[in-house]
Amino acid sequence: MDVCLAIKRRLEELGLEQRDLAAAAKVTESYISQLLTGKKLPPEPGRTDIYEKFGKLLKLPSGKLAKLADHQRKEVLKRNLEDPPKPLFKEVRELILRKGAPGKEKQIRVIFEKQPFGELERLVTQKLLDVVKTVARDELESETWLQSVARLSGRSYEAMRVSILEFLDTDVFNVSSEDCVSFLDPLIESWDIDLATFGMEIVLNRRLIPGYARKFEFVEREAAETEEEAGLREFLRQAVNGGATEEEVAFLRRLRFKGKHPTPLYYYRELQNLRDPLHFRQDSGAATNKRRDPDNAARQMQLNSRKRAVQRWAKNKIAPRERSKS
Repeated sequence: MDVCLAIKRRLEELGLEQRDLAAAAKVTESYISQLLTGKKLPPEPGRTDIYEKFGKLLKLPSGKLAKLADHQRKEVLKRNLEDPPKPLFKEVRELILRKGAPGKEKQIRVIFEKQPFGELERLVTQKLLDVVKTVARDELESETWLQSVARLSGRSYEAMRVSILEFLDTDVFNVSSEDCVSFLDPLIESWDIDLATFGMEIVLNRRLIPGYARKFEFVEREAAETEEEAGLREFLRQAVNGGATEEEVAFLRRLRFKGKHPTPLYYYRELQNLRDPLHFRQDSGAATNKRRDPDNAARQMQLNSRKRAVQRWAKNKIAPRERSKS
């Protein structure tokens, strides 16, 4: 059973009408009519609160309508994916190109036109949609904002809410010219992309959006090694680990070796090197030692002792030479 049929049956059982459903969800009767006749795809359950309001009015178990809608949308998406993607509306593509960085418009246009709806065009369109949808989703809960936008656009509150709901349910394959006029054009100031790394920067209308800059990066990184080295595990089990602190153990775990597997002795020496003040510069050594070991006084004494030992060694080495000369 699809979600539309389930809603129709409950309306008949409870003696309710479409206008009751529209009033409960704060949308227009026209939207409800198109939804129940299958002219519109049911909204995504995770993006709107419409199913909670429907379920409350129709006295249905929580989440039932959302599950039906989720199943129905997946079936439609599966059918759509079997067909090759259709190119964007001309108006949509022109808007996206016009909002792009001026110096790259010709280069981007050539790439867009090589394929009807290629990877780069889908990537750019999807990111622009994601950003604007995030804004629209946040403002959907602000009745004051919706009332203000509705007055400016000459629409009713319910019509504006329906417009946002429909926009939240659209995807990169079905974005329309109306979506561009209502949301993409006024909210997006500009966008730019680095064709080498595919990092994107999207600037929103600063008069409407407080945090108007958005950046997206696509960077190749090495996979994190989650398996702990056997040598480190053995070292941590042994009493010779020297009472390593959590910070020191975290440092040892971050060490990476390509194709090599250190022994427990390696980790012991690495820990001693980490604790030795002689291995760090004096300008930042004090702060480093303080962070690594709370007993700075003892460390300073150890450092002074080593310096005196070096001085005695140098003195004893020079003394025999002087005696031989005399």
